[in-house]
Amino acid sequence: MATVAASDAREPARITLEAWADLDEDEAGELVGGRIEEEEVPSVLHEAVVAWLMRVLGVWAAPRGGRVFGSELKLGMRAQERGRKPDVSMYLPGAQLPARASPMATRPPSAVIEVISPRPRDARRDRIEKLGEYARFGVRYYWILDPQVRGLEIFELGQDGRYAVALSASEGGHVVPGCEGLTLDLDALWRELDELPEDEDDGGAGTAAGRSP
Repeated sequence: MATVAASDAREPARITLEAWADLDEDEAGELVGGRIEEEEVPSVLHEAVVAWLMRVLGVWAAPRGGRVFGSELKLGMRAQERGRKPDVSMYLPGAQLPARASPMATRPPSAVIEVISPRPRDARRDRIEKLGEYARFGVRYYWILDPQVRGLEIFELGQDGRYAVALSASEGGHVVPGCEGLTLDLDALWRELDELPEDEDDGGAGTAAGRSP
């Protein structure tokens, strides 16, 4: 009995969706089943992809009245007792935006983008768990971008409440479903990623050590 009690005591406390939304931005984690679940640990490659998407989508969306948000936007899915923080969220022109003072968005974005990380646990979460969650939440387009295999999949929500593949590509330029006038140049993205060094450059430390006082 003592062992069971000790085990129960170590379990993280359950919190409400509202309490999760009010957590300080320094407290990382998504809400699953009333408990905080650790987020993926982003790499430089991951963040480079996110930055590129924010730049490209922002340039297209802003003049048309759309909005693009980064990974600190919290999505509150009340019916599922879920709180997620996608890598990128986009509200298309004409979509109802979240209130500026709200700690979380309770209306689904038009599109949600997740950039796949190499850890199997993170990939499973993005490809399986979130696929169903975002569909039930009513997100019309769900993008999965995998920089490891260099592939993009865009799923569109059907009338049956399920996602179907609207675009699957690994290279070239593609007109983005639901985004009139937006062409995504995957080759440009891969070129930008190729400019990142493969290994850490320790030349800076060496240079500093070799300087004359």
